[in-house]
Amino acid sequence: MDLFEANLRQHLAAAGPLAARMRPRTLDELVGQEHVVGPGSLLRKAIEADRLSSVVLWGPPGSGKTSLARIIASTTEATFASVSAVSSGVADLRKAIGEARDRLGMNGARSVLFIDEIHRFNKAQQDAILPYVEDGTVILIGATTENPSFEINAPLLSRSRVITLTALEDEDVKTIVWRALADDERGLGSDHLSIAGDALEFLVNMANGDVRFALNTLEVASAGVSEDRLITIEIAQDAAQRRAATYDKSGDDHYDAISALHKTIRGSDPDSALYWLARMVERGDDPMYLARRLVRFASEDVGLADPQALTLAMAAQQAVHFIGLPEGALALAELTVYLALAPKSNAVYLAYGQARDDVARTRNDPVPIHLRNAPTRLMKDLGYGEGYRYAHDYDEGVIGQQNLPDNLKDRTYYKPSDRGFERELGQRLDRIREIYRQSAGTKE
Repeated sequence: MDLFEANLRQHLAAAGPLAARMRPRTLDELVGQEHVVGPGSLLRKAIEADRLSSVVLWGPPGSGKTSLARIIASTTEATFASVSAVSSGVADLRKAIGEARDRLGMNGARSVLFIDEIHRFNKAQQDAILPYVEDGTVILIGATTENPSFEINAPLLSRSRVITLTALEDEDVKTIVWRALADDERGLGSDHLSIAGDALEFLVNMANGDVRFALNTLEVASAGVSEDRLITIEIAQDAAQRRAATYDKSGDDHYDAISALHKTIRGSDPDSALYWLARMVERGDDPMYLARRLVRFASEDVGLADPQALTLAMAAQQAVHFIGLPEGALALAELTVYLALAPKSNAVYLAYGQARDDVARTRNDPVPIHLRNAPTRLMKDLGYGEGYRYAHDYDEGVIGQQNLPDNLKDRTYYKPSDRGFERELGQRLDRIREIYRQSAGTKE
């Protein structure tokens, strides 16, 4: 480390953001994540024995990924190199790997390569790391807020152990806040601050388990205290302004939330469904995306148990398109409650899936000749339409005839449920199939 780098680190340690100054320096200082680095855990043993293999740290913002990486850096005897996927490219990776190869070749020294936000590297950049992780030139520590299964190349992922970190519990965040208020060296101890109970509860609640947000907000609040040196609820509210942003419209939280919305509507739970809808709307999800998903739900999960559901879904889509947000959210809310309370049937969904599978797996035989149209003399001479029986000429408007190709003539796809309007459709279908058996001799 040159003199400039040493001076820079010394300055940041003294004047950097509170969240950076309060980073834990040892595993014992690390608060939370007991399931990962608690006493006796496999990862802790590997770190303390300096026998770490490549890992990917996956967890929400402020859960301690970078802190854990820095603790590993200070604990291991390996040289530690850090790269950010936000600001670095292949050239930076090659430089870090080249230096690691030199150290390994000259004196057998190992190197740890820490890549923050590794999910932001594209496939080519991740591929550039793979050979050197595979042959042991570097020990990789990747940090990501996104699901590694989707964001990290499978070959690289297979050579790394995924360590899942969770958002800190409220009590953990409180412990860290108290620690920052008391720490004279790195925290705010020299300012002799105190915090009101309701202010602390508010701060912790707004943090959503993100300790970085809690400490940054605490630091802002500390500048607004009066002579009594007390951080009040009013000061905390002014400092926070908004809840910690744990929601990414294109990340895992988005897909988890839409899954929760879909499944709670399917489970006929309007209260939970409204919560997940509001969470997505208020965090900035595209209302037209939500409308599309609800239209899909109306046909996939409600289906003909309530045919009105699809009509209402399209009306809600038009309302959102016409008036936008925030008013359009009420149309989505109305639709969400309606769908949650509607009788459910996936009979049409299953029937179409079976028909689609038959199209893919069986011979696509010609359309039966009696079903073909005959607009020309040649087609009539070839027998197109011959034998077709016009349903309106028969009692009940139904007449049995073979309408599927020979190889599928006995296939049955649609099996209505006994819920909602589909119960009536089932009774009607039973009668239709009975007429088919009587008039055309088809099997059920």
